[in-house]
Amino acid sequence: MNDSTDIRFLLTIRDSGSLIAAARKLGLSPSAVTQRLQQLEKKLGTQLVNRTARRLQFTEEGTLLCERGADLVQQFDALFDDLQLRRGGLIGTLKINAPLGFGRRHLAPAIAAFQQENPDIDVALTLSDQPLTETMDRFDIVVHIGDLPVSNLVGFTIAPNARFVCAAPALIRRVGMPESPEDLSRLPCIVLRENNEDVTLWQFSKGRTRHSVRVSPRMSCNDGDVIRQWACEGRGVILRSEWDVADDIVKGKLVRVLPGWKTPDANVIALTHQRSGLPARTRHFMQYLQGRFKPLPPWRR
Repeated sequence: MNDSTDIRFLLTIRDSGSLIAAARKLGLSPSAVTQRLQQLEKKLGTQLVNRTARRLQFTEEGTLLCERGADLVQQFDALFDDLQLRRGGLIGTLKINAPLGFGRRHLAPAIAAFQQENPDIDVALTLSDQPLTETMDRFDIVVHIGDLPVSNLVGFTIAPNARFVCAAPALIRRVGMPESPEDLSRLPCIVLRENNEDVTLWQFSKGRTRHSVRVSPRMSCNDGDVIRQWACEGRGVILRSEWDVADDIVKGKLVRVLPGWKTPDANVIALTHQRSGLPARTRHFMQYLQGRFKPLPPWRR
């Protein structure tokens, strides 16, 4: 194994989940993939993948090779990216995962502009309602909004983002303006289901006072655009990111509820697998993204 080709081949099998899927991704026949895997195992003198099970199961040796090999491949790519950068350009494929709504509204335009400035970079953007549950090794960058669960991923701050409790003026006229967080428990609420979070427990603070309220949602959805539209129609109270509702508040479609109480911020962060040794294209995109949201992000301009 004198270069990274064999490691990349094994990583493709792992990420694909089956030899047939790996064959499609590699543009080979399943028999050719099986034969190449057998040749690799013969060269190393050890079995890497148990193919007798219904699903592929990597042996300890295969798992070790993937884990250590992925780091080596990343370092290998970073080295050649830096060499290419010295020659005046960025190359390679940048794989990004992001939440649905934020990805559509703010990230997609940024990616398009970045790729236009760097035409030798290919960008693969995946939008998901649960980006943190995806196979993280498949992506160079995962954009996340809010607190980061315990993880070995490294976070880089992209933009500040608060959370607001909002409702349509028509709903407020009908049910009255809440005066305290406890009042929300008796009002119709709408929640966004994402990342397996406890979305019905809303946290508030005012100075040193902390308060939690368990709301009873009448409606829920895994798409933020849907719950925002429902809220604008007067169907319920929502707790949403500033980036999503700022325009509707300015236009009067929504009003802030309990503005004297603060809910936890949900800053926009970009996650990578390591802090150093990142490929040049990844580093430059992170810097580009941070610069695009300075000095103020679009929702605060």
